[in-house]
Amino acid sequence: MNFSTLFRLEENLNLDKNTLVALRWIANIGQLSAIGLVFFLLKFEFPILFAILIISFGVLSNIYLQFFVKTSQIKDFYSALFLLFDLTQLFFLLYLTGGISNPFSILLIIPTIVSSTFLSLGSTLILGFVTTIFLFLLSVFHYPLPGIHESNFTFPKYFLTGYFIAILIGLIFLSYFGIRFTGETKKRSDAATVMRQVIAREYELESLGGQAAAAAHSLGTPLATISVVAKELKKEIGQNPKYSKDIELLISQSKRCGEILKKISQKKILEDKFISSVKLEDLLEEIMESFEEISEKKIKLISKEDKNKIDIQRTPEIVYGLRNFIGNAVKFSSLNVNIILKSDTKKIEIHIDDDGPGFAEDIIKYIGEPYIKSKEFNQNSGTGLGTFLGKTFLERKGAKLNFSNEGTLKGASVTITWNTLDLEETN
Repeated sequence: MNFSTLFRLEENLNLDKNTLVALRWIANIGQLSAIGLVFFLLKFEFPILFAILIISFGVLSNIYLQFFVKTSQIKDFYSALFLLFDLTQLFFLLYLTGGISNPFSILLIIPTIVSSTFLSLGSTLILGFVTTIFLFLLSVFHYPLPGIHESNFTFPKYFLTGYFIAILIGLIFLSYFGIRFTGETKKRSDAATVMRQVIAREYELESLGGQAAAAAHSLGTPLATISVVAKELKKEIGQNPKYSKDIELLISQSKRCGEILKKISQKKILEDKFISSVKLEDLLEEIMESFEEISEKKIKLISKEDKNKIDIQRTPEIVYGLRNFIGNAVKFSSLNVNIILKSDTKKIEIHIDDDGPGFAEDIIKYIGEPYIKSKEFNQNSGTGLGTFLGKTFLERKGAKLNFSNEGTLKGASVTITWNTLDLEETN
């Protein structure tokens, strides 16, 4: 792990200023309330003027942050500095009020927890290290807890040691939880962003198909005119060597353009299925053909048990989901891919089997989560963001997915299941 990765410099990590300001005002008000309660109501004596002075530094720094820092997002480095300042301020307050035996010493872990949730791993590690040092120092050096000297009461050493360890464990656990939670949240946010981009791209492609068809229709008439005129010129000029080659080229090129426009128009007829219905078997065949054109793998569709050939909506979600899993099977298979379609009036099943190495056993139950990495097949597991998106898209259309290594070809197997009625209802 390099320096830039540790501190996430490339991610431009920030902390919302209003959030930081609010947290610090809460801390300052809580500190003033606590020392006021202890000194004036409970009549415990301790260096209150020094305590107020320490708190005033926190108040002044927060006034500066709120009114003089103009940006709404505080960068990672400066956020960590403010949290380190707060940590140090609380350390000196606790030093004046009993050290680790003060019940409020648990609050020392808050800056690190905030960092683990919003800031980089590097900032969190630094704050955690400083917190650990402060906890140790407070367990050894501090003014007595207010009121203890009056009753000759002291905490047993094992109690203070246990308290120190308990706070340290809480610090480690909550920081780890914050880091993992934030990481998973970010992954899902990134995945959702990619998902929206994929959907937008599919609809954009559909729109481009319509535009291409319209262009083909519009260009058809002038192109036909060009062809007719060119043929008439050929009749008039005859075999004049000065012009005949050029006219022949013009006729051949106009003919070629006509064939291209014809293909575009025909392709649009197929793309119109995005807004109409298509039989599931036909859709699978179309996806298979697209991979057969670019791969030498043997892709076989088995649909003998397709007894209820219903029409489904050719939505971008279904197309992308099926294409993703069929594409993965083609990519990681050794030679063969079987696509098995079964349906009746109650259930529709699609089994996508390959003869590849199969899913890694250490991640098979986590497939469908974003950014899954396998120890066994780290480079070739095919279980990353694309799989997450494909699974999510199909589930949005009512599908249930199962992943195993028990398919017909003894490799990876993906089973996609719909209730027939549910799939019909999505159309």
